[in-house]
Amino acid sequence: MIAAQDLHTEFQFPQEAESQLSSDTDLEDPDGKNAKIGKGVASRRGKKAPGDKTKGGATGRTPGPSWVNGHHQENGTESMTLFEVVKMGKSATQSVVDDWIEAYKNDRDVALLDLINFFIQCSGCKGAVSGEMFRNMQNSEIIRKMTEEFDEDSGDYPLTLSGPQWKKFRTSFCDFIAVLVRQCQYSIIYDEYMMDTVISLLTGLSDSQVRAFRHTSTLAAMKLMTALVNVALNLSINMDNTQRQYEAERNKVVAKRANDRLELLLQKRKELQENQDEIENMMNAIFKGVFVHRYRDAIAEIRAICIEEIGMWMKLYSDAFLNDSYLKYVGWTMHDKQGEVRLKCLTALQGLFYNRELGIRLELFTSRFKDRIVSMTLDKEYDVAVQAIKLLTLILQSSDEVLTAEDCESVYHLVYSAHRPIAVSAGEFLFKKLFSHQGPAEEGLPRRGRQSLNGSLIKTTVFFFLESELHEHGAYLVDSLWECGSELLKDWETMISLLLDEPMQGEEALTDRQETALVEIMLCAVRQACECHPPVGRGSGKRVLTAKEKKTQLDDRTRITEMFAVALPLLLAKYCVDIDKVTNLLQIPKYFDLDIYTTGRLEKHLDALLRQIWEVQDKHTDTEVLEACSTTYHYLCNEEFTIYNRVDITRSQLLDELVDKFNRLLEDFLQEGEEPDEDDAYQVLSTLKKISAFHNAHDLSKWDLFTSNYRLLNTGLQNGDMPEQIVIHAMQCTHYIILWHLAKVSDSSSLKGDMATLRKQMRAFCLMCQRYLNSINTAVKEQAFTILCDLLLIFSHQIMASGREQLEPLVYTPDASLQAELLNFILDQVFIDQDDDNNSTDGQPDDEASKIEALHKRRNLLAAYCKLIIYNVVEMNTGADIFKQYMRYYNDYGDIIKETMSKTRQIDKIQCAKTLILSLQMLFNEMLSEHGINVDRSLSAFCGIKELARRFSLTFGLDQLKTREAIAMLHKDGIEFAFKDPSPQGEGSPPLNLAFLDVLSEFSSKLMRQDKKTVHLYLERFMTFQMALQREDCWLPLISYRNSLQAGTDDDTMSVVSGISSRGSSVRSKKSKPAAASKRKLPEEENSCSSSDAVWMNREQNMQTPVMMHSPHLTSTVLRDPKKMRSEDSYTAAYSIAAEQHPHQPLHPQQQQQQQQQTHHQHQAVDYNTQVTWMLTQRQQAEARQQQERVSMHYAKMRNHMQQAIRRGTGLMEDDEEPIVEDVMMSSEDRLEDINEGMDFDTMDIDLPASKNRRERTELKPDYFDPSSIMDDSVLNVSMF
Repeated sequence: MIAAQDLHTEFQFPQEAESQLSSDTDLEDPDGKNAKIGKGVASRRGKKAPGDKTKGGATGRTPGPSWVNGHHQENGTESMTLFEVVKMGKSATQSVVDDWIEAYKNDRDVALLDLINFFIQCSGCKGAVSGEMFRNMQNSEIIRKMTEEFDEDSGDYPLTLSGPQWKKFRTSFCDFIAVLVRQCQYSIIYDEYMMDTVISLLTGLSDSQVRAFRHTSTLAAMKLMTALVNVALNLSINMDNTQRQYEAERNKVVAKRANDRLELLLQKRKELQENQDEIENMMNAIFKGVFVHRYRDAIAEIRAICIEEIGMWMKLYSDAFLNDSYLKYVGWTMHDKQGEVRLKCLTALQGLFYNRELGIRLELFTSRFKDRIVSMTLDKEYDVAVQAIKLLTLILQSSDEVLTAEDCESVYHLVYSAHRPIAVSAGEFLFKKLFSHQGPAEEGLPRRGRQSLNGSLIKTTVFFFLESELHEHGAYLVDSLWECGSELLKDWETMISLLLDEPMQGEEALTDRQETALVEIMLCAVRQACECHPPVGRGSGKRVLTAKEKKTQLDDRTRITEMFAVALPLLLAKYCVDIDKVTNLLQIPKYFDLDIYTTGRLEKHLDALLRQIWEVQDKHTDTEVLEACSTTYHYLCNEEFTIYNRVDITRSQLLDELVDKFNRLLEDFLQEGEEPDEDDAYQVLSTLKKISAFHNAHDLSKWDLFTSNYRLLNTGLQNGDMPEQIVIHAMQCTHYIILWHLAKVSDSSSLKGDMATLRKQMRAFCLMCQRYLNSINTAVKEQAFTILCDLLLIFSHQIMASGREQLEPLVYTPDASLQAELLNFILDQVFIDQDDDNNSTDGQPDDEASKIEALHKRRNLLAAYCKLIIYNVVEMNTGADIFKQYMRYYNDYGDIIKETMSKTRQIDKIQCAKTLILSLQMLFNEMLSEHGINVDRSLSAFCGIKELARRFSLTFGLDQLKTREAIAMLHKDGIEFAFKDPSPQGEGSPPLNLAFLDVLSEFSSKLMRQDKKTVHLYLERFMTFQMALQREDCWLPLISYRNSLQAGTDDDTMSVVSGISSRGSSVRSKKSKPAAASKRKLPEEENSCSSSDAVWMNREQNMQTPVMMHSPHLTSTVLRDPKKMRSEDSYTAAYSIAAEQHPHQPLHPQQQQQQQQQTHHQHQAVDYNTQVTWMLTQRQQAEARQQQERVSMHYAKMRNHMQQAIRRGTGLMEDDEEPIVEDVMMSSEDRLEDINEGMDFDTMDIDLPASKNRRERTELKPDYFDPSSIMDDSVLNVSMF
């Protein structure tokens, strides 16, 4: 564009203006005939033509009926301002703009004043620009005046307010600006008055330090720029049309050429060129005055507005804006630290790449910023990552050569992302890259079958799935490709053909690994079509299907049944011995519509399926295959369908055969005097596996398997040589027997004898499992423990809930021995180091996957036991052994232990607190037994106990009232434990567990103030007179614990610190109170020193024992300069006489003599008890000094931060000085300037409204003053094109 002269932001509004606007409408002028009306000398000077009246009137024209003095008129009655009309949104924007144009033609100053007030009010300002201000004041003065009239009660403004009305207001606001420019595009915008005034105002407001002004004006300026781009585009089209008409007329023969028309066309083209030059000047003014500064604004929303609009400009008027000079701003801003700004960059680029013609012109930009776009696919903001993938998809469509193989691979793996929008976008990218290129050789292929195009694409999908090496995630791959490639994934006919048909001559057959992957993908596609929801981990739950989706679901299910009812028996027959394939194939029948077997006359295929299932279970002993067979039978044996009888007969025959075989083998296996061989053991184990798998889904109660399994388990205990797998499956089968029996007994129609039998069997089985807890085999112990936890939870007191009181005889409560054995199992098998568990059960070293699997198993064991604690099956105090491991095994079990603590606290707060303190006591005793009775508090073990106590303290939360009793009980138990055992070194030594008070002090902050006094009194019950006098290191835990209980209980003591630290706490000296006023004064300050000393000394003399002493008030140091306090101040100096505190009050000589006698008396009266008091006083003084130093350091640090955060503000708003946000932006010349240099902390004197100041300074925190906080480091090296 043509560079234009900058418009001055200090636009001087003329006091008198003249207008020669045409009375014709300014709404339509397609030929541009009125384009130059009003562009005479008078118009350029902003003067009214001679003979025009002053403001409010016009010759030859009646004032418009809709606007008078800036207010909307309806039937002569004043109603609302322009802002209120737009805010209500009830009137059409077109009519509102038309009314304003009429008012502008009548009196442009009045109409323009109303437009200015419109922008001011849209910013949330309660003030209004008056006519006098409009005529006599400059922009900076008007903006300062409006800043002072902001509402102090709230920091919100229309663009940030919530609610439907304000959301609609933003749209109406933008529409108003667009319609205003469109309606004025033929005349008014060229009068060098209206647009110059508006642009000047918006430029000034956009430089304001007030966010509301800056945000609103930037949005208005950007929308104004977009509207001008549309005008420029129309002018460009008209110029092209005029040029073509001129060329056509000129090329005619001389006889037919119309010279008058040529002159008109030349004149028209000249006027259009002048108009375009003016539009370009306006756009340059907005771009340089607003965009260049605001795209780097400290507020992310303002930056997002700029990037969004520049994307529109490049899309609408690509000839002018789609070049590197403008694209660089989008490229730089892709490194923005705020996700919403990065998102606008990507959406802006998508609009460009969507048009392939524009995409070709972006080659240089793409080569420069391609790596950044690829890296944004892993953005921490999911929305940004999704749009980055979509942008890469558009780039891929525009050119295949732009993205390298490495770029594509970085997107491919995202199809397995847990975030579904990212996975779906990556699936679309994958589909476009691998499946959308159809060559000429593939056009004549059949639609379905092995030789079809889909057959090739399905093979490609299988190859990709295998190369990704994530074979357990086939469901995620299918879900990612479902939206863009569902037709391909639903081509089950081609998949079946690839599996069953023989390859054609010259065709490469699928390998066994590829066939396994294809079977898995086929199963996942069937599941996705029938369930219509993403796999586990993607999505928040099942959504409600639309009518169209339900119809598609039913149609797909019908197709699946008709197709696989015929093909599934054939597939099972072919892959009968393959575990993985058979397991997946046997899951397909549960998605069948079983009615089709009858309606479609497919009974023979059902019989074939049942035969194949029988053969599969007969050939396999793998648990997964057997469970798949059991689940398939369970689904097919549905009484609602007519095929039930046919399937039930087959199932009964199968189970009869299995049970008879098991009983026969068991008799031979358990014969006395004979040693069972391996073949017999294998036969028993395989049959037992099948029975257990079927018993999981089917009720086998009529076969009475409890006796056989119990006998098998009992024999294993007696002989001790039973194979572990037989024992494990016998336990599992017996567990299923108990549960099926319980389901039968829970029915109201059951007999009493059944309940007695169940009670007897359940207790006998629990006793059997308890005995197996002592087995030497780890797998057997884990199975026994898991089953015991399940049974204890099922048959706990909660079995009677929901009106099942008749089951009370079945309640089973574990005795102390069983609870102890369960706890010992957890401690021995769960809380072990990884190094201790470095070998698997088969003796092979563990790899990383097996370690994770072993950890998962241990977590399940711990969770099973913690459920017993939560549901009050075992005593809560048994959880102490679990809780004490919280820190040591935090990475492995921290979440489980923390959740257990939370649940137990909800059940009983006091008992939970007692359990927590018990766990700390256990650790303390373990430390004593390991390191001896002389506790070194620097030991890592002791520090670990303190850290654990701190973590426990944090779990109590901030509401002290809710946990009041629990915390008090915790301190009570802790104090009793600390003084429970006397010292083995004899009297005079600290109790054995006294160091535990140091651990207990971690919970003192959770005590309420009145409770601290109560706990302190309870502590003194255990203390003797001699204990209070001891000051050796071994007594420090007692001293520190007492101090923690006394902290915060004395207001006077705290006032010393607050009085010292409060000075200088105010940031702005103009607003801060005097230093003296910020101190907390004691009542009757003049006499406070002497009276306090007297009270304290009297208290000291009257006390019987120092045990009950409170902290000294230290009132003699309240008025002293803290810098002059000396560590060598003596006891008498700390409690000096009143004369020392008030040197301006001379004492009578007789009074001085009496005072000297009293002082001498006091020194003589200092005994051992007084020395103890002096030591306590010195300690309190030291603590006060330390607190003062910490406060001073914190204040100095805060002051330093504030100095870096606040810029010198003198005269900031005068003469439109560049605002603070201008200095916080990224330099476009590859350099950053340190804007913190020369900042003066004490010169901030901008007197903005209080709420606005707080809001603005919160937004412009120190981080925002560093341009690198807005842009990532990678953008700092980006050069301009």
